[in-house]
Amino acid sequence: MNETQGAGLAALILAAGNGKRMHSQKPKVLCEVLFKPMIAWIRDWCSRAGIMEQCVVISPEGEEIRSYFPEGTAFAVQQERRGTGHTVMQAMDFLRAHAGGDILVLNGDAPFIDDETIRQALRLHRQEQAAVTIVTAEVEDPTGYGRIVRSRKNVSAIVEHADADDAVRDIREINSGAFWFRTDFLIDALASIGCDNAQGEYYLTDTVKVATGRGERVRAYCSENRDIVLGANDRRGLLKLNEIARRRVFDQLLEKGVNLLCTDGLIVSPDACIEPDATLYPGVIIKGNTRIGAGCVITSGSVVEDSVLGEGVTVNASQIYRSTVGDGARIGPFSHLRPDSHLAAGVKLGDFVEVKNSSIGEKTSVAHLTYVGDSDVGARCNFGCGVVTVNYDGLKKSRNTIGDDVFIGCNTNLVAPVTLGDGAYTAAGSTITEDVPGDALAIARARQVNKPEWSARFRGSKQKPGE
Repeated sequence: MNETQGAGLAALILAAGNGKRMHSQKPKVLCEVLFKPMIAWIRDWCSRAGIMEQCVVISPEGEEIRSYFPEGTAFAVQQERRGTGHTVMQAMDFLRAHAGGDILVLNGDAPFIDDETIRQALRLHRQEQAAVTIVTAEVEDPTGYGRIVRSRKNVSAIVEHADADDAVRDIREINSGAFWFRTDFLIDALASIGCDNAQGEYYLTDTVKVATGRGERVRAYCSENRDIVLGANDRRGLLKLNEIARRRVFDQLLEKGVNLLCTDGLIVSPDACIEPDATLYPGVIIKGNTRIGAGCVITSGSVVEDSVLGEGVTVNASQIYRSTVGDGARIGPFSHLRPDSHLAAGVKLGDFVEVKNSSIGEKTSVAHLTYVGDSDVGARCNFGCGVVTVNYDGLKKSRNTIGDDVFIGCNTNLVAPVTLGDGAYTAAGSTITEDVPGDALAIARARQVNKPEWSARFRGSKQKPGE
């Protein structure tokens, strides 16, 4: 049985912090680790663990966070910050709706929790019939963290560093800030905790005292992933998270058989999937849910975002966004695929080619200095230098349709909407405004006229007296 299946199972994500120490106008949890907001890491770990019922507690300034979650996600708003216990209290309606089950409470700025830890902690929580199960880790330097004090199998207390004596400070098992609760217990315990402390705040960790005072079981699951305790309160901390995440991704890629020539300036999204024998040069940036096939070569200066590349693709110092590229295609240098571009197998894009919202058929060659926008292009076509699809008339975009085996001469303008039939040719320098039948040659330029001696007379008329 999947441990993350059951009635009332849910996750509560605490995301009401601001970005003050980050010096950011957006909520702290939207600061990015490898181009991915920290809270999106949390969202995805919960989903991968099978916890689809999620509630996010935000501040009044955190409305932007809603856009990072699917429709149907629950939200609660914390009007004033009065501690983690108070944050959880704001989601009381969500807790009551999931009574009878178990709920995972997570901090939205600790992105390195993982699905395996979530599942294993829940398994222990249920096997031990615990009221609370704390997710913990053993670290080399526990300074600043709450220590886990155990009494045999039970956890007797979480002692903050400032309150710990020497013996407790020697403990290396620390609180990660993630908890599994029996939901009914949490609802009841929140009503029992107070704010009688120097900060006047309600602490979620006080629920452990409630549980032990009632003789309830409190367990701790110590994760093998020490990074689960890491969060970021400022830009230095955020940089550290990025560096750790980069190394973790590199380790995964190398284990899988991806060839990394040098990691200087190389950044790869944790959500990217790269197949064996692909080669990434230094200075490459892979963003989002990108898929890169076996044997691809991505050279320095390239950016690939939310795109799919087939096998054996070469991307040379070029940028690709939300597009697909077929097997064996060659792109660049200095080409740009804008969103919704689709290259079939064997397509060649040369220097300074831009493709936007277009499909290009197999083995078509677009050599250099060309713009293909809002067009459907067939197979085995040849675009000469300087070809432009004129797709915008100032009011609306229109599409061009280009058949198979079409030859488009240098500096041709295709004024949309026009259709070029299979095997059609256009003469260099033509501006095509009408359809071209298959196998026809279209010439759309003024006839050349030579005027003998004109340039000599022109130069003479410009000479000044005495020259």
